[in-house]
Amino acid sequence: MGPVAADHFEQLYRADPDPWRVSSAWYERRKRRLLLAALGRERYRHAFEPGCGAGQLTQCLALRCARVSAADIAPAPAARCRARMAEKGLDHVDVLLLDLPRQWPAAPARGFDLIVLSEVGYYLDDVALARFLRGVDASLAPGGEIVACHWRPDFDDRLQPTDTLHAAIGALPGLARRVHHEEAEFRLDLWRRQPQGSEP
Repeated sequence: MGPVAADHFEQLYRADPDPWRVSSAWYERRKRRLLLAALGRERYRHAFEPGCGAGQLTQCLALRCARVSAADIAPAPAARCRARMAEKGLDHVDVLLLDLPRQWPAAPARGFDLIVLSEVGYYLDDVALARFLRGVDASLAPGGEIVACHWRPDFDDRLQPTDTLHAAIGALPGLARRVHHEEAEFRLDLWRRQPQGSEP
């Protein structure tokens, strides 16, 4: 994804199967529950989750979605996510190895009705972020939702401030923000794309 190369994430996951303690840390488990609680619908037709990592959130999304397209840039986390889905019998999840935003998954005919951007956008430089958001814009269905959740404090490989990133997402055409939650550690927003001709 942009200038933070796939090798960087591949090395992290080869050294540690859960480098950010997504499975075990209370912070991560609580944040995941808040993200899922923010979703405006009980069920979705087809979700897209870029930067799926080892699939902890993907597994939760699979319980709410008829189909999930999950993608990662590095082979090791993608393989772990794929193995997790197989172990749980979640055969309606497609785990893709994609060099986002240069590569983009084929969207369903009506577009994705849920796009989940969790701890992913701040690894993109300005050029890559603009291209990434064009992909999000083009593949989001009318009436579809985007949920974004990102760590707020600074860290070494961050390329976008979280507030700047969320402002750029919210500026996509036709979006109305439905949820905003902010803490010292993270920010969570959900937007819904208004169907043409409807009021926000």
